[in-house]
Amino acid sequence: MSMKAPAGNSYLLLAPLGLLVLVVVVFLLPSLNGSQRVGSDGLGGVICARRSAGADGYTAAATAAAADPPPPREEPEVSLLVGVLTMPKRYERRDIVRLAYALQPPAVRARVDVRFVFCRVSDPVDAQLVALEAMRHGDIVVLNCTENMNDGKTYAYLSSMPRLFASAPYDYVMKTDDDTYLRVARLVDELRHKPRDDVYLGYGYAMGGQPMPFMHGMGYVVSWDVATWVSTAEEILARNDTEGPEDLMVGKWLNLAGRGLNRYDLKPRMYDLSWDMDNFRPDTVAVHMLKDNRRWAATFRYFNVTAAIDPSKLHHSP
Repeated sequence: MSMKAPAGNSYLLLAPLGLLVLVVVVFLLPSLNGSQRVGSDGLGGVICARRSAGADGYTAAATAAAADPPPPREEPEVSLLVGVLTMPKRYERRDIVRLAYALQPPAVRARVDVRFVFCRVSDPVDAQLVALEAMRHGDIVVLNCTENMNDGKTYAYLSSMPRLFASAPYDYVMKTDDDTYLRVARLVDELRHKPRDDVYLGYGYAMGGQPMPFMHGMGYVVSWDVATWVSTAEEILARNDTEGPEDLMVGKWLNLAGRGLNRYDLKPRMYDLSWDMDNFRPDTVAVHMLKDNRRWAATFRYFNVTAAIDPSKLHHSP
């Protein structure tokens, strides 16, 4: 809910069965677990997911190859797809967010994949640079919509994921922003013992006498069955309910249809960072409003992200 890009009118012509997803097809360098292709489902798009040596099922960019194959992983207890909605020109922000997730402690017995989600990349310079990024990291998803925040992008994202990952579905799918720092292991621990269906979890708002009619757009989770329902719910497009504040719209879809009835409010552990950056919590699940590098640096400092850096004569620490 941080920035708005102009939306075109072409998206409004999309129907549920005609929603095509344009996904960057990349050839990936070998990683510690090799490359795995996920979600070729006849929609004309393929997502390539890169497996890394990271957090017990967490995938991010791999930077080196190992001589010996890794030991077999335990079967995950929970699986989560995290979609970070961003814009093509935010290269530096994506680099920061990618590192922020890749360097986190493992989420035990969990499969967690993080993907950066755009609409169509129309600028020819951005198209080349995003292609390089996709080839290197394998974590880019490009949807068939005009770039926007509140004019259908979240609908395009949630409705596309069950189709793209039909062959390897997750338990949950999350929508979050590129100014949110998510502590993955803590979120996974919240989800581990939750139901696997009809779930709607995040920072809950109270409104109109309802305790949690919708979740704050900083980040919210729905179970896979809820996302699957969104992908087939013709009434959402019939009411033109893809336009408007995206977090309010998602709540409206679920409320009108009686979906997402297992609702979980994670505030105050999900919160907006204050202007003075003095309201961090040790039990944080997600902190939002990290609009510039100064606020990201304060976040990393509070959570000791760089405390374990090895001493080296190659870099001087003050």
